[in-house]
Amino acid sequence: MIRSALLAIAVFSFAASSQAAAPAKFPTYTTLAEAGDDYFFQGEFSGNTVTYGSTGLQVVAQGDGQFQGILYAGGLPGEGGHWSRHATFAGKRDASTLKLVGDGVTLDVQLGLAVLRDPAGRQLGVLRRAMRTSPTMGLQPPPGAIVLFDGTSTAEFDEKAQISPSGNLMHGTMTKRPVGDFRLHLEFRLPYMPTATGQARGNSGVYIQRRYEVQVLDSFGLEGVHNECGGLYKTKAPDINMCLPPLVWQTYDIDFRAARFNATGQKTADAVITVVHNGVTVQNNVAIPNKTGGGQPEGPEPLPILLQDHNNPVEYRNVWLAPRS
Repeated sequence: MIRSALLAIAVFSFAASSQAAAPAKFPTYTTLAEAGDDYFFQGEFSGNTVTYGSTGLQVVAQGDGQFQGILYAGGLPGEGGHWSRHATFAGKRDASTLKLVGDGVTLDVQLGLAVLRDPAGRQLGVLRRAMRTSPTMGLQPPPGAIVLFDGTSTAEFDEKAQISPSGNLMHGTMTKRPVGDFRLHLEFRLPYMPTATGQARGNSGVYIQRRYEVQVLDSFGLEGVHNECGGLYKTKAPDINMCLPPLVWQTYDIDFRAARFNATGQKTADAVITVVHNGVTVQNNVAIPNKTGGGQPEGPEPLPILLQDHNNPVEYRNVWLAPRS
């Protein structure tokens, strides 16, 4: 059986959780067991090819056996590859094989590798599956940090906080304490929603002071714009899209300096933020000129951090905050 073979060969190490109720229009999965065979063809590959030299590939499942492939000259994003040097492929899975067709070349994708071929079928290079993990995964809080969530209690969050069956914090909750200047670490896992697109695909967000949103979204294989993962919503795109596939744990490490106000309430300095996504800086010391999207108006008073509810089962873990004096 294909299903059994896929599960046996896959070497992903995800914690199990129950399948979430699907939104009205899109099947939504939070476990490998429920994800379906397409999921195991999705992922990242890297290697060398005659055409591109060092090469990265992201294969994105789009539901019903349909896939898109994004080939990066220079390697995977964060390892030399960038959207500015990419080629797009598309194709459909037939049982245990997937062929992606691009501009004059094809990709034969299997579970562990992808082979690039020219129009005559000659091999141009082999890309092997890459299993990337953030270098800050599991990062422990420094002395003096406030542990917001470690899997044991939601005491630092409001009454809406829920723990999933797998012991993770669910989206749609807010810290009880307001925040000023800080360093924040959190880990998040996006649901697998293969037929959803855009803002309907694994959407949440880290709303700092309820004013400034660092977007959380399944943006795997996308360009990386302001309303995608790592973006400052409606304000600034990430410098590079570092989003990994859904159901893979990812990290945000955020340094934030709150906006400054004088005694009369006039703003004297913008908020400033640095965002490190899966170990790569995607927002570097960026001034935020105003609230983002539907955020609360700027003001001198500190406000809490909101993990946005967008009706998608995004989970969080290992959340801690180190205030800056």
